[in-house]
Amino acid sequence: MAALAFEPAHALAAAIRRGELAAVELMEATLERISRLNPTLNAFVALRAEEALADARALGERIARGDDPGPLAGLPFGVKDLEDVAGLPTTYGSVPFRTHVAARDSTQVARLRRAGAIPVGKTNTPEFGYTAFTKNRVFGVTRNPWNVSRTPGGSSGGSAAAIAGGLVPLATASDGGGSIRIPASFSGAFGLKPTFGRVSRGPFGFRDWVDVVCYGPLTRTVADAALFLDAVVGPDPHDPDALPHPGYSYVARLDELPGDLRVAYSPTLGYARVEPEVRRAVEDAVAVLGRSLGRPVDLLTQPLRDTGAAWSSLCAFEQHAQLQPWIETHRDEWGHAFLRSLHFGQRLTTADIGRCQRERLQLSEEVAAIFERYDLLLTPTMPTTAFGANGPMPAIIDGEPLTSAMHALAFTYPFNLTGHPAATVRAGLSGDGLPIGLQLVADRGREDLLLQVARAYERVRPFDPWPGEPRGTA
Repeated sequence: MAALAFEPAHALAAAIRRGELAAVELMEATLERISRLNPTLNAFVALRAEEALADARALGERIARGDDPGPLAGLPFGVKDLEDVAGLPTTYGSVPFRTHVAARDSTQVARLRRAGAIPVGKTNTPEFGYTAFTKNRVFGVTRNPWNVSRTPGGSSGGSAAAIAGGLVPLATASDGGGSIRIPASFSGAFGLKPTFGRVSRGPFGFRDWVDVVCYGPLTRTVADAALFLDAVVGPDPHDPDALPHPGYSYVARLDELPGDLRVAYSPTLGYARVEPEVRRAVEDAVAVLGRSLGRPVDLLTQPLRDTGAAWSSLCAFEQHAQLQPWIETHRDEWGHAFLRSLHFGQRLTTADIGRCQRERLQLSEEVAAIFERYDLLLTPTMPTTAFGANGPMPAIIDGEPLTSAMHALAFTYPFNLTGHPAATVRAGLSGDGLPIGLQLVADRGREDLLLQVARAYERVRPFDPWPGEPRGTA
């Protein structure tokens, strides 16, 4: 049964569809592994074990009757605790919401279910997805399977730990400033932040407007992410930002890599500082990818403006608006850093927000100019490998203090502000065995190209091996 833990999702679903593997057998193996390893990793914070087993048995009965179980037949999946699963808590990792139970599934979860996948439970997240490491006052610290003294990243850290630890083959995630790509990089997984609106985020409990958050998959293979996207994309009456269906299957297009791609690499975006070991691994991966594409990779010398302060201001302003009814009545229950961010958001003026939006527009113009010349932009995903599980984020990189706290995640947030799709693949491992990520960015709407390029890279540099058991000591 242990052999099932790291099988690709697409292979597991195909085996279940063919009758070679029973859905209930896979679910039992999944629940056994969660029971054994979750006390160490703290990836899952709520389970629906009996219900998931019942769902697996029912799916097996449908297959026995000759019914089509769906392309994700019997796949157990985790759901980030910022997203709803009917009957399970959605706590947002926040004490004031620890007793909140969802009445219905999110659109994404409902579509995954409709495709045959089975939700197992909720995965841990920092309070309202606030930080790049996963720790909160409700459920505590989530740990990285590659080294349990390190963080799997955030804010989709529970999902990433579940994927890298072989607990489930699929997990949902969300990304407002890097929260899919950061944990994918730190955990050695494949993470894809789609174009803004590509995956519905509805139904909403609060109608946000800053438009930086995207839903997307965390998986162990590129094909699994394509399968996931095929199940969830398309319009949604609950989400006015949801884009139309692209009109094709991402799985069907995986091997249709176009020729003559124009590729650029930026080692710093003009302002980032990167650990030397990370930079070496990323540049080696860039060379491998260039050879696999049969194309030269240009060094991009054009700097982007650093919009970290604008990003953090816009997010704090919106977060304060969302939580304003509860802030004072639960003052002693919020995490201290999160509460400081809420107060910062309260102090911002319309002039501040206007300035941030103008900076954002200027960044969008700069990125548009890049994609007039290139089809693909490559960068490091993160400037460092995974830091301590309890935080804080690095304040010094390569021996130099950071000029902005945002530079600890310098490469991810720009593409939330612009809405471009971005993915991360494993560039390699550090000397102490921690994953390093290479970020791929494409023009808006080109998730298909990101998947095709990532698949070409994966063929020449597979992501294995995974840590069969959690490594290190807390």
